Amino acid sequence: MQVSDGMSYAPKGKPRPVVKPGEFLFSAAHLDHGHIYGMVNALTEAGGTLKSVYDPQPERLAAFLKAYPQAKAVSSEEELLSDPETILVASAHVTCERGPFGCRVMAAGKDYFTDKAPFTTLDQLAQARAMAAKTGRKYMVYYGERLHVEGAILAGYMIEQGEIGRVIHVEGLGPHRLGAPGRPAWFFEKEKYGGILCDIGSHQIEQYLYYAGEEDARVAYSRIGNYANPQYPELDDFGDCSIVGAKGSTNYFRVDWFTPDGLSTWGDGRTLILGTEGYIEIRKYVNIASGKPGGDHVFLVNGKGEQYFDAHGVTGYPFFGALILDCLNRTENAMTQKHAFLAAQLCLEAQAQAVKVK
Repeated sequence: MQVSDGMSYAPKGKPRPVVKPGEFLFSAAHLDHGHIYGMVNALTEAGGTLKSVYDPQPERLAAFLKAYPQAKAVSSEEELLSDPETILVASAHVTCERGPFGCRVMAAGKDYFTDKAPFTTLDQLAQARAMAAKTGRKYMVYYGERLHVEGAILAGYMIEQGEIGRVIHVEGLGPHRLGAPGRPAWFFEKEKYGGILCDIGSHQIEQYLYYAGEEDARVAYSRIGNYANPQYPELDDFGDCSIVGAKGSTNYFRVDWFTPDGLSTWGDGRTLILGTEGYIEIRKYVNIASGKPGGDHVFLVNGKGEQYFDAHGVTGYPFFGALILDCLNRTENAMTQKHAFLAAQLCLEAQAQAVKVK
């Protein structure tokens, strides 16, 4: 697994199949972002069978088939969507194309699993909401900074068990390494990538809603800036945001593209969760200068004292098996559709109303 930049982040876990081989067939299409590898890894580890793949770029398709030789390349998006055996389509399309493609997937009678951010406009969100309601198909989102990080999953279990009482504030730090030479041209075009709060901010908002148990919220303020990349005038290299939940909890997060070259991984992502009876800190990818390598470091402080947990290899990634079973049984145990869409809505609103600073 690459750790130099977040675009190459594709965790591999232990196989924990929830179905037998061939019981859940899925396909992949539009491989524009490297997160598709993490998505496919997780679905196959949960027992899914990768059937087909489509991408218009031969080089990108060849690289994917080298990693997953079991997949069959098809010649068009239409051929992939017309396959009656495919239950779900996974995709990491250019961000502005994820919503329209998802509507085509749902219209074809299939569930959709897209990389974040799932939309770049509120109109795309409205169209997806309408299509999901019309077809009964799922529009699920790979919010990988929670779903594919064992430290984040363990923190969720701690909250469920009441270790810190009622969650009243969540603070998220989501720095990333820019790695500009390795990025595609669309990454620097705001109409196509949506802006920093829409893009990597979506991870932070989804985590807040989950940990705080909020089913509705509003953006209190948001800011964006381009401090050090004038050669990319449409890039936001910094953003922050404050949100207030309907139940009274609050959220602050900061996202940026300023990870220094000296850091051993692509970003020092952290989440701090304050409860009425304690707090949790998750150091997701690195615990700097500590002598403890790797990520998934979880710190818990409550009435029992101070505790440290190495979550690596502890929880696995249960979302993906739950998603497979949800698709087969038409349930909502992995993530509700309302939650997935609300996180998307808030990141779009945060981006739209952001004050630009210099």
